[in-house]
Amino acid sequence: MRTTSVRLPEEYIEEIEEACKLEGVDKGAMLRKLIGVALKEYRIKRALEQYREGETSLWKAASRAKITYREALAELKKRNIPFQYGREDLEMDIQWAIK
Repeated sequence: MRTTSVRLPEEYIEEIEEACKLEGVDKGAMLRKLIGVALKEYRIKRALEQYREGETSLWKAASRAKITYREALAELKKRNIPFQYGREDLEMDIQWAIK
């Protein structure tokens, strides 16, 4: 693990300290947890934006987001993103079915 520093607004520090008390963990553990959750959300959001714009298939979006295809489908529904089924998706489904 590497160490880094960051300046945070006082209100963030207060919320982090409150979360630490509620979870019973130290600041370092809480910050790692929060950053991990935020990075996962960022990966999903970014991948699904590319999918929505037609830049990638859902299979590739799921892979980029580091989630399963089923999780990607659930995220589409949760975010009200229409499902688009293209040739690349069909090819991936066929390859998966053959295995």
